[in-house]
Amino acid sequence: MNTTAEKIEALRALKKKLLDGQDSAKIAKRHESGKYTARERIEKLLDPGTFRETDAFARHRCYDFGMDKQRPEGDGVITGYGKVNGRLVYVFSQDFMVFGGSLGEVFAEKICKIMDMAIQNGAPVIGINDSGGARIQEGVVSLGGYAEIFYRNVLSSGVVPQISAIMGPCAGGAVYSPALTDFIMMVDKGSHMFITGPEVIKSVTREEVTFEELGGAITHNSKSGVANMMAASEDDAFEQIRHLLSFLPANNMEDPPFAPSDDPADRMDAELNTLIPDDPNRPYDMRDVVRHIVDHGEFFEIQPMWGANLIVGFSRLGGRVIGVVGNQPAYLAGCLDVDASIKGARFVRFCDAFNIPLLTFVDVPGFLPGTSQEYAGIIRNGAKLLYAYCEATVPKLTVITRKAYGGAYDVMCSKHIRSDFNVAWPTAEIAVMGAEGAVNIIFRRELSQHADPAKRRIELVETYRDKFASPYIAAERGYIDDVIEPQETRPRLIEALEACANKRERHPPRKHCNMPL
Repeated sequence: MNTTAEKIEALRALKKKLLDGQDSAKIAKRHESGKYTARERIEKLLDPGTFRETDAFARHRCYDFGMDKQRPEGDGVITGYGKVNGRLVYVFSQDFMVFGGSLGEVFAEKICKIMDMAIQNGAPVIGINDSGGARIQEGVVSLGGYAEIFYRNVLSSGVVPQISAIMGPCAGGAVYSPALTDFIMMVDKGSHMFITGPEVIKSVTREEVTFEELGGAITHNSKSGVANMMAASEDDAFEQIRHLLSFLPANNMEDPPFAPSDDPADRMDAELNTLIPDDPNRPYDMRDVVRHIVDHGEFFEIQPMWGANLIVGFSRLGGRVIGVVGNQPAYLAGCLDVDASIKGARFVRFCDAFNIPLLTFVDVPGFLPGTSQEYAGIIRNGAKLLYAYCEATVPKLTVITRKAYGGAYDVMCSKHIRSDFNVAWPTAEIAVMGAEGAVNIIFRRELSQHADPAKRRIELVETYRDKFASPYIAAERGYIDDVIEPQETRPRLIEALEACANKRERHPPRKHCNMPL
């Protein structure tokens, strides 16, 4: 019989094997390709020395196809918990070096266990994905494992933040778990996502496409909108995820983390007074407006490459986390289109679910016109952003910097859909449509009969803009709370955010909404 000391020594040897047992040549090959091992990825993500592994000794139960001779401990996924910036998170890391990272019954059980723990203990879940898909040798059992994970993704939604890091292949059914999470990070030229691969596509449709073109990081960050963030390397990816977590609460019952700021709350910024061009048709970068106002100019942008006519991201005002949404006049004149509406709606709903106040900057000439937009469902998709703002009960602050025309004025967090604090700069133009379009409709007959229609049109446009499109008409009716100097925007917003900090709003009880999906 072995003594206790011998058993302890055997345990230590077994755990050392778990940590050091992988083929050094395979590890070196991964490092040469710019990839870390599954365990190294967890170490890069978490605070040093905080990771505690769960189910390290779990092994698959499949004995067909020679699998009985290959039963590695851990079964191809490392799971556990640790800390990021001193705060608890749960994590799993798929190991491509074990069965190609393929998911089987035990693999899925390990992930489900830490997802259950995350819900019970109110902490974020971070999934590091690097998998060839379902484990064929285990058949339908592996498919059932995916569905168990999907179900927990849905249960976790709006309860704890969920972040997916795609560090290699993610194909077939495997893509749906990341798709159900809040944020997807991809590594440029190091990760791929697709339902069917290039070979299947070629055999079915005869279309030839590369892995990178089909499902690379640039494709999903700029064309499909599936991914929210892109990193240049795995190190960059983990740094961005750590930064993102610094803005997020641990769960939906907590407020986002407060970070005391030495950026004065009463700071005026005179550069804002000259940032809006005198020509109402000239573009400017809304990011510049944001950076002049928020704490230390820090703006963590989400999905910058997709729906670029709307910017979204996280920042702080007076130490408090805010979700920023803003029209981008530098792209498509800041018009709302299908992509921008979907992007904004999802971001607004995330912020509302996790108690993050919303700050909206408005410079929108309307919805993007055209048959392509109408056929793509701009009515339904534009309604998503409207619905998200109407549904949100967090503090909502709105600044109209320039144009706020038509239905887009309503959608962009207007007072009518229960924004708490609405202000406009003196450069604001609030109207049903632009002055030029309005004059062409209202004075069509007069212009057609005038001796000098071009000169008369200029006069009428100026008259219309001054009389009907100024911010003071809206201010008269209480549709905006004040017209302010641009330079005083920061202190006014911080005061308003403090005034709304204890906001409580309740909607009628219901099972769930039926938003325009």
